Amino acid sequence: MLRYSGEKGILVATDCIVFGFDGWNLKLLLVQRSIEPEKDRWSLMGGFVKPTESPDDAANRVLEQRTGLNNVYLEQFQVFGKPDRDPVDRVLSIAYFALIDISQYEKQLSDEYHAEWFLLDEMPDLIFDHNEMVRLAKKQLMYKAALHPILFQLLPDKFTIPQLQALYEGVYQNKFDDRNFSRKLLSTGLLVKQPEKDKQSSKKGAFYYKLDQSHYEDKFESFLNLVPNPDKFFNV
Repeated sequence: MLRYSGEKGILVATDCIVFGFDGWNLKLLLVQRSIEPEKDRWSLMGGFVKPTESPDDAANRVLEQRTGLNNVYLEQFQVFGKPDRDPVDRVLSIAYFALIDISQYEKQLSDEYHAEWFLLDEMPDLIFDHNEMVRLAKKQLMYKAALHPILFQLLPDKFTIPQLQALYEGVYQNKFDDRNFSRKLLSTGLLVKQPEKDKQSSKKGAFYYKLDQSHYEDKFESFLNLVPNPDKFFNV
């Protein structure tokens, strides 16, 4: 078999940063590591890429094995490759972030690896360089959300404007002006008002909306002004 002379093998892994929205709070899904080193500490969903797999295939397989989740939105965003990032061996990790509506996938979660949702500001200290992965994934999510209505991946089929505002505020860790946010959101022309209201949050209730999929591609750029001064958030 032909080999590259003098070159040593490097292990390749994938790690998944899973963001979820429960209707009012943005959360992060973590599991307890099942092997040494760092056994039983909190970790992202990670595993090695098999010789017959693409990184995307491995990320989806690892996510399903560790949590039971499948058919979720996954996006590759960075390679982490410091020589000493794993104390056992030389390992490159291809990181992905996932966005899910927690209520939609709640029943899929497996108990085998003790998967648990954490509020972003209550996240425990993670193994290896996983804290850095989460920090950069949050930054990437802010960037993407400012340029594209990607956050609808976190929402149920119908939602209220206060729920969508709570999601944006969770992503940017910042309070937005209610009137300005609502006005800018409705001006996009991408929301279809529904006849029913959510009466759980207040007596008056808030109307449900749906994303207008038929004009999504034509009008998604209208979301560019939804986040005020987005550049100030990208230095976190």
